[in-house]
Amino acid sequence: MELFQKDRQCDLEEHLVQLLKERNMTVSTAESCTGGLVSGAIVNAAGASNVLNESYVTYANEAKERLVGVRHETLEQFGAVSIETAEEMALGAARVSGSNVGLSTTGIAGPGGGTKEKPVGLVYVGCSVDGKVCVKELHFTGNRMENRLHTVEEVLKLAVQMLEQDFVKTM
Repeated sequence: MELFQKDRQCDLEEHLVQLLKERNMTVSTAESCTGGLVSGAIVNAAGASNVLNESYVTYANEAKERLVGVRHETLEQFGAVSIETAEEMALGAARVSGSNVGLSTTGIAGPGGGTKEKPVGLVYVGCSVDGKVCVKELHFTGNRMENRLHTVEEVLKLAVQMLEQDFVKTM
């Protein structure tokens, strides 16, 4: 499997970069289970230097708190793999970097680490656009790398959807 599948992902990242450029917006990422793959995918697109502001790999809970401001209480109550944490990561990435858009990924890529309540393949992706945030819960069944790559694709799709939807609303 190629690290980034040309047909699907490159089209998404190029489209995202184009949308951001057209709207004069910037993006930052807070990544856990993807470990930098989202920002790496964005960098694949020409013009990324005009829109990618900062990226944070926040694999440890302490990094989520320190770098992007996830509340300790959120991690204690809901865990790192939760809607609430993904939301705070996306909002925090945008806030601390001064970006319009914040993307987040948190989940259990596998093959270990899952529980009955939070099985391997459970992932949350988040996107905030100017303070409005959306989080999606996803369930993947691939191996570790496949789950991570699917996560990248889904967070890029979410960002494109939110930017296109927001643009339509403001016209």
